[in-house]
Amino acid sequence: MAVRLEGTPCWADATFDDVEAAKTFYGDVLGRTFGASSKSGGHLQAYADGKAVAAVVPTVPGQEGPSQWCLYLAVRDAAATAVRIGDNGGEPLMEPMRVGDFGTMRPARGPGGAVFGLWRAGIHEGFGATAVPGAYCWAEVFTRNPEKTDVFFSTVFSCRSKRLEGETDLRIHGLGERPVPGRMKMTEGFPPEVPPYVDVCFTVRDCDEAVTLATERGGILRFGPMDTPFVRFAALGDPQGANFSVIGITTTTGETPGTTDVARGARQDRHTARP
Repeated sequence: MAVRLEGTPCWADATFDDVEAAKTFYGDVLGRTFGASSKSGGHLQAYADGKAVAAVVPTVPGQEGPSQWCLYLAVRDAAATAVRIGDNGGEPLMEPMRVGDFGTMRPARGPGGAVFGLWRAGIHEGFGATAVPGAYCWAEVFTRNPEKTDVFFSTVFSCRSKRLEGETDLRIHGLGERPVPGRMKMTEGFPPEVPPYVDVCFTVRDCDEAVTLATERGGILRFGPMDTPFVRFAALGDPQGANFSVIGITTTTGETPGTTDVARGARQDRHTARP
């Protein structure tokens, strides 16, 4: 597997009180299969066409609560990156934690309030596939402090940054030709109790079918499905509270999902859709 540039999205997981229910939900909606790993502290890896694409994790007893997807960014040294995060207005949230031989993780919060993870790879380098059904394809940092967030990502991870034209305040970050999470400003359409967050988007073959499957299985439709010049997408919540989005690949008319241009049309008016 090619070495990922520092700051590149490389993994996603979510903690669930009911892991079996999460496996059933995401297996049905995203077409994933699951396998356990005795070396990963209870993590159950999710697979798309045999490739590792995410994980579901059992909640630590006493820390039960709403689930949330976490996006991890590749780093060479979690401790050194944490120093840069702190120096640029962010906050490391715990000490680096080794996950068996898989690698080292560390959660952090940016100055705009959104939480993400750092991942220093061991034997597990991250996504085995992206932009295929069931796999990660895109992410956006939703924040009420866009200027601080833009400077933070550009400085900590040496990203280039470009604002896209349109009514929404959307900025794309990239490392060379590789997209890293975009940034969307949270407007008055967001209730004040909704905290900043990283929206993780997964690929599906058919957006409408995924929405139907999700709602039939207890999920919540937040927004969509919506057509854009590039993709058809929808924002969802799973039965245990984790928000995520799906991007269909059968209705694309522009570039394929997973490129920076996915966001060009796919996020118009979406900022009003969250609870």
